[in-house]
Amino acid sequence: MASVKEIGSKVELDEALRGEKPVMLHFWASWCEASKQMDQVFAHLATDFPHALFFRVEAEEQPEISETYAVSAVPYFVFCKGGKTVDTLEGANPSSLANKVAKVAGSAEFAESAAPASLGIAAAPTVIEKVQELAKENGSHPESATSDPNDTLKIRLQQLVNSHPVFLFMKGSPEQPKCGFSQKVVKILAEEGVEYGSFDILADNEVREGMKKFSNWPTFPQLFCKGELLGGCDIAVAMHESGELKDVFRDHGVSVLPKETAIAEPAKVDDSVPEKGGSFSDSTGLSDMLKSRLQSLINSSPVMVFMKGKPEEPKCGFSRKVIEILQQEKVPFESFDILSDDEVRQGLKVLSNWSSYPQLYIGGELIGGSDIALEMHKSGELKRIFAEKGIVAKETIEDRLKSLISSSTVMLFMKGTPDAPRCGFSSKVVNALRTEGVDFGFFDILSDEEVRQGLKTFSNWPTFPQLYCKGELIGGCDIILELHNSSELKSTLSE
Repeated sequence: MASVKEIGSKVELDEALRGEKPVMLHFWASWCEASKQMDQVFAHLATDFPHALFFRVEAEEQPEISETYAVSAVPYFVFCKGGKTVDTLEGANPSSLANKVAKVAGSAEFAESAAPASLGIAAAPTVIEKVQELAKENGSHPESATSDPNDTLKIRLQQLVNSHPVFLFMKGSPEQPKCGFSQKVVKILAEEGVEYGSFDILADNEVREGMKKFSNWPTFPQLFCKGELLGGCDIAVAMHESGELKDVFRDHGVSVLPKETAIAEPAKVDDSVPEKGGSFSDSTGLSDMLKSRLQSLINSSPVMVFMKGKPEEPKCGFSRKVIEILQQEKVPFESFDILSDDEVRQGLKVLSNWSSYPQLYIGGELIGGSDIALEMHKSGELKRIFAEKGIVAKETIEDRLKSLISSSTVMLFMKGTPDAPRCGFSSKVVNALRTEGVDFGFFDILSDEEVRQGLKTFSNWPTFPQLYCKGELIGGCDIILELHNSSELKSTLSE
């Protein structure tokens, strides 16, 4: 009987890919529930397709392999044939997984018969049974796949929203929130003393993406009362602090539990997530000295990343992804290499109640790992949070050069100033421009070494002066004098 084998190194994987059998890879993480569920389906498929090789890769423990296949989220599947990648799948979708396996590893007959919306005959009964099992847990029904999937999803989302007077779509569970924003809303509901239902959107990508359109709200958490969207974390916090949330619950007939039975305890499990000011729960079991050190590290920069490796040399694909996101956001940040200090590595897992790395903190608050950072980056939520926290995007040298070049229609980068040139070539270009009666701006590259060196690379022009018109490089001294002598300079600059 075929089984799923754990890949221990890239060498081992390369050896398998050199063989004739199709290779199926499941990139997973021990902290991800969706990975665990999909691994059961993956194991069943390994039994039904014994002529293919099925491998499990722990994404964070095998950074070299994860980087090779550009893995930035789990679960993630790669399908290989003849040593080449022929298909991939991101997210927890049992039906798609079974069909992709069937197309790569199955016979031509099976590959043609595999319907994208259901397993059909692409998989054996054991797989179908497992998929139906998982589908029931998520409240969906694979057998109804012939109906309009959009209508089916809308019905399912509406049923979830209406399943409790107060309902929260969040990352993780109330007992174990997977992001600081979800944790805040859970704490607020506990303080309000209301009973509520919740759904972990990290466990079901269909619900996660569907709710964004259903509610016309791009981020999570999302809080509903009697089927109506109240908003996300910021709105819930504001309503709670003003007392408006209590009024809304009262007006909608939502009963508040007596203080003796109020459900405040579940949120306390995760008070280890730092709040504003960096306070921590005493229930972590960490020494005061270690807690103080971790708090100091978290608050050492407005944006702080605990990662594997350094920004210039990340040691895992997930850490690399978060660094790329922060660089694209152009915000200043600090980092700590958890591989260099096991006390910090293990202690922060307990303190933040977040079992993996990287961990991103903004203003002392845990944002989450690479998946959450990526989603927030794509939706624009990360940019909004930076703005709210007063974290200003850092101007790069490229941004600065573009701004300087476009600061005047005709712009001259020279040595010295037009009235006091510091080299003969700059003096000649200034004279040519003045003779032609051209108005121009200038920048003395001798006054700023960063601009001087940066512009050489930016323009791919190694010398000065450099003349620009409407953001485009015209050339240096020789070209400007040639245009001037041929009476083409003014017409060139006025085009």
